[in-house]
Formats: sequence, C-alpha cells, structure tokens
Amino acid sequence: MRLLRLLFATLLLATLPGRAADAPGDHARKPDAASLRHWLENMVWHHGFSRDEVQAATGLGTEEISSALERFDIRADNRPPRPAGAPLLVLPYPGGRHPRIGFLNGAVNPQRETKVSVFAPWDPASYVVVDVPEAIWSNLGLTYLAHTHVPTVWSKQNLELPRLEWNRRVEGSLDFERTLPNGIGFGTKITPGRDGVRMEMWLRNGTKETLSDLRVQICVMLKGAHGFTAQSNDNKVLAKPYIAARSEDGRRWVITAWEPNHRPWANPPCPCIHSDPKFPDCKPGETQRVRGWLSFYEGGDVQAEFTRLGSVGWR
Repeated sequence: MRLLRLLFATLLLATLPGRAADAPGDHARKPDAASLRHWLENMVWHHGFSRDEVQAATGLGTEEISSALERFDIRADNRPPRPAGAPLLVLPYPGGRHPRIGFLNGAVNPQRETKVSVFAPWDPASYVVVDVPEAIWSNLGLTYLAHTHVPTVWSKQNLELPRLEWNRRVEGSLDFERTLPNGIGFGTKITPGRDGVRMEMWLRNGTKETLSDLRVQICVMLKGAHGFTAQSNDNKVLAKPYIAARSEDGRRWVITAWEPNHRPWANPPCPCIHSDPKFPDCKPGETQRVRGWLSFYEGGDVQAEFTRLGSVGWR
C-alpha cells in the first residue's frame, strides 16, 4: 500500500502545472522545406543538438531527421570554419533545449521568437541566449511575457498570442515585430559586428491612452557558455548600465548594457544577467526606442573595458 501511495504521488506531481517547466521550450515547430536546412545547420553545427533535441524542436520523426541530415550532409564534425575577421555569430535560438539551468518553474514553455544565440569568439561551441524582450511591463500590467509564469494582461483574458519567427537578413542581422491585441506594437533588431552586437527595441503606442512605466526585461542566459555556468552572483560585476559575468578562470567576460537604463541585476539560479531598459512614456501614435549592447572581453580589467565601451557609439 505504501508503494502504491508513493507511485500515485509521483504520477500526481508529474501532472501538476509546475512540472511543465521541465519541458525544453516552445512547442515543436515543423520547418517548411525552405527553412529545414537552415534549422538543421543551426541545431547540429552550432548548438550541438542531439537527435532528441532536434526532434523536440521540430516535431520531425527520427527517420525524417536522419534523411534530411544525410541529404544536406550536416554532421557535427563537418561544420565549416568561421572566416577570419567575421562578425560575431548570431543565430535564432531554435528551442528544443531549455536555455536555463535552474528556476525552470519561472520559465515554462519559453518561446523562441524573442531569443537569439550569440556565440563566443574564443569557442564556437559556447553561446549565450539573449531574450529580447523577456518581458514588457506598463501601467496596464504585464503586457508581454516570452514564456509562461506570471499571468499577463492577455492570459487573464484567455488570449493566446500567435507564434512568430525572426526575420533573417542577408547581411546577418535579425529582426521581428509583434502587434498585441490592444494595438501596442513592438519589435527588435539585432545587428552583429566584430566588436559586439548592437540591439535596438522599439515600441509603438496604438492605443488611445498614454503608456507609462514601460519597463523591459532583457535576459542574457549563460547556460550554453562554457565556464560561465556558476549559479552565483560572486562572478558578476555591475556598473550601471553595464553588467558583466566572469568565467571560472577569471580571464573572460560577457558584458551587456541598455539605455535608457532601469537597472542592472543578475539571477543566480538561471544563471543570467540583465541590464534592463525603460522606454520613455509613450503617447498615442508615438514610437519610443531603447538601444543595447552585448560583447565579449578577454582581460583582467573589466572596469576599464566598461569605460572603453562608452566610446564605441552603441547608444
């Protein structure tokens, strides 16, 4: 009887809503024929996905995956080398693997259309996942959330937002835009460079009332960056608007910043770093913008690097 009670409790736990946090991410999205090769190269060459992770991200069967990989000659060991002097590699994050280590109940079913992977220049297998935006708050409440956790103004109305994808531009930039049911629109553009990644978000007020308290959460998740996965804030340095995470060997850094800046902070369980911006109040018909930066640094004086970055014009 005790064994039966234990089995029942285990099955019950598996059905509770919080358990969905163990899912790797967005619901599987089957690629069309035109994008299949891109996604397989993205997952296998760059993110190092297993067949199970590819299946979780695409919904394809194992035979379909094997056939496509063979047809396109995509293997983990034949990834083409990056050209010398190329911009930092930025790719849409494919889902199929949860971008956090911990605090998974705070990010159930993370949606991939807001997430990009930025790969470290010193290791083609290391990357950070930037969720841009993770969340948008306004005087209306939680106006957008890129996963399931705290109720939004839309989930309270049982409204499900359509899933989107990044637009991939020939020069390497990425962008997307979304219009919410009340007419608020927002979008993001990501532009990789050799020295760092420039980011811009815009928000358009399509309502009849002024929007205020427009705080944005932009999360840089470190799970995929080798040497940066300590679930601690001891390796984080804050100097508003900058925040940096230090590698275990103390020689390398991931740095991000946004302006106008609301606050820099870090969440150890994920682990992640934030430099969260805030849009100015936005009148009906107006569009407001915030700008951000992400880069990698090798050296011992990160404060000096913060000072140097102030002159590169990312703002």
